[in-house]
Formats: sequence, C-alpha cells, structure tokens
Amino acid sequence: MTREPGRDAPIGVFDSGLGGLTVAHAIMQQLPGESIVYVGDTARVPYGPKSPETVRRYSHEIADFLLHQGVKAIVVACNTATAHALPMLEQELDVPVIGVVKPGARAAAKGTRNGHIGVIGTAGTIRSGAYDAAIRAEAPDAMITSRACPLFVPLVEEGWVDREATWIVAREYLEPMLLASVDTLVLGCTHYPLLKGVIGEVIGRDVRLIDSAEETAGDTRRMLRENQLESGARRGTYRFIASDDPGQFLTLGQRFLGDAIEHVEVRPFG
Repeated sequence: MTREPGRDAPIGVFDSGLGGLTVAHAIMQQLPGESIVYVGDTARVPYGPKSPETVRRYSHEIADFLLHQGVKAIVVACNTATAHALPMLEQELDVPVIGVVKPGARAAAKGTRNGHIGVIGTAGTIRSGAYDAAIRAEAPDAMITSRACPLFVPLVEEGWVDREATWIVAREYLEPMLLASVDTLVLGCTHYPLLKGVIGEVIGRDVRLIDSAEETAGDTRRMLRENQLESGARRGTYRFIASDDPGQFLTLGQRFLGDAIEHVEVRPFG
C-alpha cells in the first residue's frame, strides 16, 4: 500500500465492543488535537472465547476498513486482538500500530511493591500468555497470578456495572487474587475499567488497579511524535462506528464519553 496520510488525518482505534472507548477517551484527554475513528465490533463481541485465527481475521478486516478511512495510525484497543493479531498487523500495515498489552504490563511492573501481580482478562488473552511475557520482560522476578473472567465483558456490554450479579461474579473471579496477596491488578481487557468500582471494592482499596488506557494514550503520543504525525489541529473530530446495535452503543458510550459521542454509524463486517 502507498497511502501516506497527512498529520491531521485521524487515528484509527478498534475494539471488540465498547471497552476500547476507555482508550479513546484517554487519547482525547491527552491529545485533544487528534481526530479519531473508532470501530466497535459489537456484532461479534466478545473476542475472548474465539480462536486466535478468528481474532486475526476480524482484526485484519477492521484494520483494512480503517485504512480506507484514511487513518494515519492504528491503536488496537482490545487486549485479545493485541495478544493474537498485533504482530501480524505491525508486519502487514504501512501505518504505525500499537496495542494495549505492553503499556499495561509496564505500568504493573513499575507499580508493584511486593512483586505479586495479578492479571485478569478474557480467556483468549490469558491463554496467550501475552501479559505474563510482557510483565516478565519488565520485571523478571515478578510473581504473576492470572485469571480469565469471561463474564465481565457481556456484563459491561449490557450496562450491568453495579448489579448484584456483577458483584457475585467479581467475588468468584477475584478470590485467587486475594489468596495470592497481589498488590497490583492488571485490568487486562479494556471493558474492565468500567467495573473499577466493583473490582476495587472486592479486591481491596490498597491494591493498585492498572488500566492500560492512560499508558496506551501516552504511547500513542510518543508513536506520533517519532513518526512526525502529530496533528496541528486545535481540536480533533470523532467518528464512532459499530457493527451492530448502534442505539445500545450510543446509550452506554455516553455514560463515560458524554457529548463527545452524539452519533453512531453502522458498518457490518464479515
């Protein structure tokens, strides 16, 4: 491909659903001059239980779509897609690409006091071992306890961020973290920060929760600077695209993006 987007071209951000809006929000806050095209693959959420091959195929489809929207860089705001598809995308695409695993792992390694780090994520992310490898690259002696929490994503997608069912599920999932005395817990799925209230209460307020969104936004800033792609605009523009049910996307998205999201386009994939 020979496309060379200009500095004021948008950044492409994609996730399996709504969770990646936490990353988009962090980019909006840290890089207000940057425009964003966000794709949430709500028709095929969650990615966690799907095979690596399927996740790579979905990621390739969405990345190709974003390239045709003229993006200058792509942020893979999905931990499962980062774990399975990031190397492929980095090799195949002619624009810079970053994911969310390394920024979160780096923050966890810096933040732990006792060396006991917990990681929660989708089944696909945990199976991949991506966080374990990334954390050990930063802190070789870290003790890591990992747990797949597959029900968290559908609970978030339904807007059940403070229901009794969510509390019950959280207590079950987080028990191994309590037993392991982790002092740092990586929220290894971009949906999980929307459950911070519940997770923080169950795990204990003295445990540091690592939300990779802020770190990823910082990495995005550095990526743009290194590639001389920083926008000169004073204020960016935002597009939001869902592969299904834009009404639900808009309703839930406005809970944490407010007026930044006023309209959701629909674009089926597959």
